[in-house]
Amino acid sequence: MQIGIDSFAAASADYTHGPALSPAEAVQQLLDRVVRADEVGLDVFGIGEHHRPEFLDSAPAVLLAAAAARTRTIRLTSAVTVLSAADPVRVFQEFATLDLISNGRAEMVVGRGSFGEAFPLFGYARADYDALFAEKLDLLLTIRDHEHVHWAGQFRPALTGQGIYPRPVQARLPVWLGVGGTPASFVRAGTLGLPLMVAIIGGETHRFRPLVDLYREAGRRAGHAPETLRVGLHSLGYVAETFEQAAEEYYPGYAAAFTKIGRERGFGPVTRPQFNAQLGPHGAFLVGSPETVAAKILRHADALGGIDRVTFQMDTGGLTSDQLLHAIELIGKRVAPQLRAAVPTKRSVVAGL
Repeated sequence: MQIGIDSFAAASADYTHGPALSPAEAVQQLLDRVVRADEVGLDVFGIGEHHRPEFLDSAPAVLLAAAAARTRTIRLTSAVTVLSAADPVRVFQEFATLDLISNGRAEMVVGRGSFGEAFPLFGYARADYDALFAEKLDLLLTIRDHEHVHWAGQFRPALTGQGIYPRPVQARLPVWLGVGGTPASFVRAGTLGLPLMVAIIGGETHRFRPLVDLYREAGRRAGHAPETLRVGLHSLGYVAETFEQAAEEYYPGYAAAFTKIGRERGFGPVTRPQFNAQLGPHGAFLVGSPETVAAKILRHADALGGIDRVTFQMDTGGLTSDQLLHAIELIGKRVAPQLRAAVPTKRSVVAGL
């Protein structure tokens, strides 16, 4: 099993603990976290894409390239690239360049995004949400597999044999499909034979098993080998020395962030009982001590019929830089060994071979 960290590059990771950070300080601290993840042997670090004032990740490939120059072995991915509102040619060029800088460590997770700001920003209609994604995913995969591209679609001018450069170090740049809870998205990933990254940020993880089964069945029907149908789990998480410490440190920032997001969508404020329910044995959150979190991930893996990757989303919790760095160290030195002993990592798959 691969273990990693996802970040949305919070503009101020310290907003519940005193003065806000400047954007430049927040970015430097983010890069420090990628370095620490590399040093403690984690497998992957992902950076999201948002176009909102509370996040600094509108250009994830740039941040990942800066991280590539400071790291040695950790794989670097988007989490996710909002492909519906992007040009697949530029997306491929950016991540192929990242692959060159990192000497073959680039990946991308592509999806439609959980916020809608990118659509009007780049001149697209939200009504075309799904059609945009389907067409642009088709173009991205075509570019990945062909240096010279012949392609036509509805939302972008046709390509008539143009070469797309640079080409990456990896023969086939890994592309994961990031999904929420839409059955059609799981079927799409399986039919295309793409690895699946499931974002489970609430509820009970085992309830996603029918959707994961749908993915695997769609892949089988499309003729893809079972070992290529990889499943990743992205969840909110934080690790401290004890379960109680982790819960107390994570809750204030989590409640502030998700109450704000919920207000935008017409939901009520986050309550402590709701948070506590997610800390329970079946709840989605990976918050606790190294031992309780490792045990919970293994339960989630069993509930989903096996997972190949798990990533912690920590920086929406309003935690200090020191707290985040220590959590990464605990994940690398105490959580990861337990998980790797129980579920060995497929190294050839990790390398995108």
